[in-house]
Formats: sequence, structure tokens, C-alpha cells
Amino acid sequence: MADLPFDLLSEDQLRQLQTFDFSYLTSDFAGIGGFLKEQPEDFVVEEIPLYQPCGEGEHLYLWIEKRNLSAPDLLKHVSQSVSVSVNDIGSAGLKDKIAITRQFLSVPESCELYIDNINNDQVQVLSATRHQNKLKTGHLQGNRFSILVREPHPEALERANLIRERIQEIGFPNYYGEQRFGTEGRTLLFGLKTLIKPPSRFRSKQVRFELSAVQSWLFNLALTRRIDDGLLRTVLAGDVMQVCQSGGPFVAEDVATEQSRLEADETVTSGPLYGPKMKMPTGSVLDRENLILEEAGLTREMFRVHRKLCPGSRRAYTIKPEALDFRIENEGIRFEFVLPAGCYATVLLREFMKSESLAGRSLREVD
Repeated sequence: MADLPFDLLSEDQLRQLQTFDFSYLTSDFAGIGGFLKEQPEDFVVEEIPLYQPCGEGEHLYLWIEKRNLSAPDLLKHVSQSVSVSVNDIGSAGLKDKIAITRQFLSVPESCELYIDNINNDQVQVLSATRHQNKLKTGHLQGNRFSILVREPHPEALERANLIRERIQEIGFPNYYGEQRFGTEGRTLLFGLKTLIKPPSRFRSKQVRFELSAVQSWLFNLALTRRIDDGLLRTVLAGDVMQVCQSGGPFVAEDVATEQSRLEADETVTSGPLYGPKMKMPTGSVLDRENLILEEAGLTREMFRVHRKLCPGSRRAYTIKPEALDFRIENEGIRFEFVLPAGCYATVLLREFMKSESLAGRSLREVD
């Protein structure tokens, strides 16, 4: 692909990106194998809203079920059906294409007479309720998943039980999924190009997404390094911890106390989403995070140039899924669980599957 700046990554970095070659937490356990997303019914996702529409206001919240339709195509279809701009439609988050998904969209109240126009073989409006504000990205508590893994190993149930025990004890690595970086890493590569040589003019919405992909990639590198060094569940002096209930960050000073709080699930260690407003670690943790940037050929100053588009933050290194369960069905093994907003079901299932063919037949199909 001549238009892509592949030279921004080393051969090892490009291979790691394109094969999603990041460390497993459960590498000492055999995977269950199998494949995802053979049919839309194999991957069912339902939003857990942050709040319910109140019943009055200038916006309509549409509870929509879509089937085998990408998020951009859904917005385009709704836009054309009710005759409003895509920019007038609110959503809390993107949903997968090869799936059955249920989610809220918001449209102006003037669309009420045209709601039935949305319904077709792929999209159904299940309810419409008024609310006072437009739905915005992030107005989401989490997602509930029901996912079928087809053609698993004959010992899938036994293997899955061993992996689940560790995940319930520690959590799973909260990587950004490979779909975050675009086909062949396109989104990441253009984000890197913008950081290293900023263009004179650009579309801020697209560049924000591309720069976020760079932040996501660097976070994944920091997380896999933490796993490789055996430090995923070890608090280091200078770590930026997050309170599990509130998400509030603070720097660890009393290591023994913070280790106890981590093990009691009161807090979790966090990794960098580089940017000028990111909560900074200290000591050896700062050295570790600086090294990640250095090895990627980047500097903190590059992020300061784009401070409005990527201000920076922290992200939990591990997540404990809720209601994690699975059962054998005729077609394979079905997983059911709940994840907070911003976490990837495919990353959790990767720990269970460990399929070399995952990237070709399933995960790369995720929208």
C-alpha cells in the first residue's frame, strides 16, 4: 500500500501490530481454539445505558436492534430515513457489524413522524422515548455480550474453566482490540504520521481518531511489557492507581498499603494514554513509560502540539468481567458476560481461544 507510511514502524512493530502479538495473561493454559462471527447470531451485544430517557424533551431516544450492519451504515440509514444530518444523530458508542446489536440512538423530536421509515430487514426500532439532551459518546455504562465460539477444542469446557479461574482472580489484560488500529494498521499509521510531521490543515474529527489509535497502541505496548516483566499484579512505587468505584487516579507511595488495596479490588494499576493532561507516574514507573515512547520514536512534546485532540488520560491495566459464564451448545461454546464501556469482548475471548487463525477468520472482521 504505497499511500501508507509503513516506514514509521520497525518490522517487529509492524508484525506485532498486524498479528496482534501481545502477551497473554494465561499463556500457561492451553486455549480452546475456535472461530468467531461465522453468523450475526453468533455475536449478540446489548448496551447497558448510563441512564434511561425521562419521557420528555426535544430529543427522541430510539432503542434499535440492527443485524449485520456497520455503525457508519446504521447512522447513514437512520439519517436518510428521518431526513436529518448524521451530525444530528447521537450515539453512545460504535457497535460491531457482524453481529446482532441493541443500542440507543437519539434524533431530534421533529423526526417522530418518520420513525417507521427506519424499519427494514436489518434495522428495527424497538421503542422511542423522549429525552432532554442529545445522546453523546460515552453515555454508556457497559455492554452485555452473548458470543458463540464455533469449532472449539474437544476439551474446551475444561480449558475454559482453568482460564476463567485466573481471570476471575486477576482480571484480563485490558488491551485495545486490533480493530482499533484499522485494516493493516492504517488508522495507527496515519496517526503516527500526524504526530511526527503535523500537516498544515486536517479534519480534526478524523485526526482525533487517528491520534487516539496511537495512544491505544502505546498503551498496549506498556501493558504487554508489564505482563512480560511479571508486574501486572504488583504495585510499584510511583504507579498511577485508579479507584475502582470512581476511576480517580493517584500516585502510589505506600506500596504495601496499595498492594493490599489492589488485591482487595479497591484499586487497579493504570497505564498511559499519553498527552499533556495525563496523570504522571514517578520513579521507575516514569522511566518505564518514557522508554515505551522512546522505543516508538515519539516524544511527549509531539502530543502537546495536539493537546486539544489528545489531552491524555489513564486506562486500567486489567478488567474483571461481570457474570462471566459459558456453556456447550450444538455449534460450539457460548460465552456470556458484561464489560464496562470501552473494553473489548474480542480481547477477553482471545485469552480463552488463543487461535492462530483468530486474526484471519474472526477478529479482523470486527467493525
